[in-house]
Amino acid sequence: MNILIYNSGGGLGDCIRLFELIISLQKRFKNSEIYYLGAHENHFLGKLKEYNISIKNIDLDLKYFGFRWWHLLKARNKFKKKYNFNLDIIIDIQSKLRNTLILKRIPSKLFYSSTSNFLFASLKKDYLKGNYDLENILINLEKITETKIPKVKYDISNINVKYFNEAKKLLPNDNYIGFSLTQGNEYRKKTWSIEKFINLANKLNNKIPVFFLGKDNLDLINKIKSNVKNSLFPELETNLNNPALVTALATRLTKAISIDNGVMHMIGLANIPMIVLFGPTNSTKFAPNINNIKILDSKKIHKTADINSIKEEEVLSLI
Repeated sequence: MNILIYNSGGGLGDCIRLFELIISLQKRFKNSEIYYLGAHENHFLGKLKEYNISIKNIDLDLKYFGFRWWHLLKARNKFKKKYNFNLDIIIDIQSKLRNTLILKRIPSKLFYSSTSNFLFASLKKDYLKGNYDLENILINLEKITETKIPKVKYDISNINVKYFNEAKKLLPNDNYIGFSLTQGNEYRKKTWSIEKFINLANKLNNKIPVFFLGKDNLDLINKIKSNVKNSLFPELETNLNNPALVTALATRLTKAISIDNGVMHMIGLANIPMIVLFGPTNSTKFAPNINNIKILDSKKIHKTADINSIKEEEVLSLI
């Protein structure tokens, strides 16, 4: 069986959110090949490679696949010309009408999509709504494939042990609280004020603040260093700089506080207690699916998409 997953999101977090779907499908369909088609860079074969997610790539030489109407004229022929196998299932992990219409041009036996209330799904079933919910997606895939697909959690032991050894060297003690405060994509203002993060870090009793910031944030790092005593920046002290290290470092924390960004999802894989802050983005869609998580969503609390309406005291009370 050949299964294709289509993802229109371009961030690292968008791909990390697919880990459980991919490994659940691999567990159920053991002899199948799982392929990935993205509108943007395939992070599974790039920055996320050290998580060891086994998936093959489909590249139709159509930049930003699904986001250009003229792709309707190219998708089918491009696939048939480049790939000499047939697809059994296409799984559409998005709900934009244009993207779905283009994706459906690729031939397959079964087509699953929640777009337009499952209008384009090849079999009409009593599907569960909530296209961002992994459990609902798996239940819906059970319905369209007419087979049971148990959910499988991603196991961080798939990460090379060298990252955990490095994390222990960088954070050898206890009582660390992690902070992730920068956003990757600038299209929405998701960042909580740096002054609020600094004030919060200074109010931690007997906790050591650990900031997840790379070497490309030196100005911000210097500002935090000058204002937060005992602050740590482990990514500056190692050459193993990639998302897998962030997940390994997260296992050394007692808790983490993050805005909605890729690092939030890297930390979430460690399944530690988290506090996550949301403003304009959808907390139901993007919050990590972990055991112990507390969500502060400005839209729900203060009726505004402005993340800075969240008060320091509201975060501190959860710590």
